[in-house]
Amino acid sequence: MLMVLAAGWAFFLTFIIITDVIGRTVFNTPIYGVPEIVMNSIVMIVFLQAGYAIRSGSMLRANFLAKNFPPSISRFVLTLGYLLGAIFFLMILFGSWDSAIHAWVAGEYEGEGALRVPAWPTRFTILFGSLIATISYLLMAYIEIFKPSQVDAEAELKAKSDNAA
Repeated sequence: MLMVLAAGWAFFLTFIIITDVIGRTVFNTPIYGVPEIVMNSIVMIVFLQAGYAIRSGSMLRANFLAKNFPPSISRFVLTLGYLLGAIFFLMILFGSWDSAIHAWVAGEYEGEGALRVPAWPTRFTILFGSLIATISYLLMAYIEIFKPSQVDAEAELKAKSDNAA
């Protein structure tokens, strides 16, 4: 769902940028606030898509190392990578907490002039995206350690063979 929201916002953002470029070049009248909107939107899009990228296996990782190790070492390396990723996003979560609260309470804005963009949506999106990313990495570590799909499949096969007998 967050991936779809981020993709939709990125699609909408392209129209804002195109309109601003046409306004600047053809009519010599830019749309005020576009740089601030784009700056905040890119951060929001990245953090909204982080959880999906992790769960789909699209996040940056060195598969060539894991594939060349024996299965037990490969599982250890992948689990360690997932746990380090969880720690990284947890540090972002705790490190961003105060600035998000401050942006909300103080009414912090980005930009000068005609359009000032509130900073709190971006700050809270970073918090939310970091939380989802942390949970996703912990879930991936759990799956790598316990392989619940294999355990469920083996239990199902055993149950079918017991019922057949």
